[in-house]
Amino acid sequence: MGRRNAPQRAPEETSLSDCIFCQIAAGRIPAKKVGETTHVYAFRDNNPQAPTHVLLIPKEHVADSAADLGPQHAIMLTELFGLAAKIARDERLELGWRLVTNVGPEAGQSVYHLHVHLLGGRSLRWPPG
Repeated sequence: MGRRNAPQRAPEETSLSDCIFCQIAAGRIPAKKVGETTHVYAFRDNNPQAPTHVLLIPKEHVADSAADLGPQHAIMLTELFGLAAKIARDERLELGWRLVTNVGPEAGQSVYHLHVHLLGGRSLRWPPG
């Protein structure tokens, strides 16, 4: 039980310069851009789990996961959700789409830079996983 209350940390990353999403946001690693705002960058996932699978990330490393978010992130989160809705419209996902964020290794988090998956284009079952 104590494990569930342990803080979530990046298992291998030692600095922000090693963070793949920081490098993508800075343009040092190429990605298939879908959209962006002042604070958010969206790109196609390299290992898609649905016909539409887009990752939305803050351009700056403001949090490792949703567990680290606070009121100071309100503007970025508003942009993230707004951009997700625009992408869903552009991708013609009117029948439905899903936003997912994973927190910690047991939830499947593998990159410790806040990110949200936008999934759509097929029937998404519940519960996931």
